[in-house]
Amino acid sequence: MTSPDTPDPDTGPMPGARPGPEPAVSASAASTPLASTATASAAFVAPAGHGGLAGLRPRLPSPVQDVVDERFERRGVRLVLKRDDLIHPELIGNKWRKLAPNLSAATGRTVLTFGGAYSNHLRATAAAGRLLGLPTVGVVRGQELAGRPLNASLARCVADGMRLHFVDRATYRDKTAPATLAAVLREAGAVDAYVVPEGGSNALAVRGCRALGEELAGRADVVATACGTGGTLAGLASGLGQGGRALGVPVLKGGFLGAGIRGLQAEAFGGPRGDWSLDDRFHFGGYARTTPELDAFAADFERRHGVPVERVYVAKLLYALFVLVEENAFPRGSTVAAVVTGRPFP
Repeated sequence: MTSPDTPDPDTGPMPGARPGPEPAVSASAASTPLASTATASAAFVAPAGHGGLAGLRPRLPSPVQDVVDERFERRGVRLVLKRDDLIHPELIGNKWRKLAPNLSAATGRTVLTFGGAYSNHLRATAAAGRLLGLPTVGVVRGQELAGRPLNASLARCVADGMRLHFVDRATYRDKTAPATLAAVLREAGAVDAYVVPEGGSNALAVRGCRALGEELAGRADVVATACGTGGTLAGLASGLGQGGRALGVPVLKGGFLGAGIRGLQAEAFGGPRGDWSLDDRFHFGGYARTTPELDAFAADFERRHGVPVERVYVAKLLYALFVLVEENAFPRGSTVAAVVTGRPFP
């Protein structure tokens, strides 16, 4: 769910990152030429209850890692990381949880989805297509990009067999309108494709993210995640059960995300589920925007704890939690879990 007046998720410039060593963790539609006509060649094995996807050997449930940090300790609050970034080396974090049920529903059809020039979601979908032999098409925001050399993110998509179709920004904003979507599908040569929305957030994805909450139910008082389209939070909150609270940290500015999350829960579950809230203070100017303060914080966290910090989502989430603990937002004796939804690219 995006606002016409804000950048779409996964579209900004990709910040750099300086990953540190990993510690041990405990288990618990303007018509434009396609940029590439390459498609994956292996035969797709139709999943049965995600059975085909199980062949990709996801690490589920994802590990939970304690973080010993004096800034939390002096407030009497325990911080843990839910390492969804370790689920799969290419279908990372919430991308696995959102894509798995949609890939099963596609039953071998071409999968078409949407994203910006640096979209994590497009890369994950392209990787899934390569691994499963499933044709994929990525509709990219920005017709002006069609004649330029591909950036590293889009080049990865093409290398994994995804065909790219660039559309102008007005068409992209209107992409959910039935007439616009039909035109895009025709122009992309994918009329019969299975369509996954931008960011992967639909009812199936929300139900897939419910398992994230179930894995943490009873293990944390507050579970926090960064939010782009809101699908992860919508599912997470529904799975936490009584007594669990979900906190979302939007990485886009605009204050529009609450309505989107309520809509996703209505679509997935028929109505609201779980105790959740949003804190809109930590977008740092908008999607993929950063500041020297945020970069310094992320680099310091990497040095202290040896965990690579993805800058677009995870850095803002962690920064928010360290501000909130200083504001005494979490009672002494409570446990806060931060969901690590991604890793730095490349």
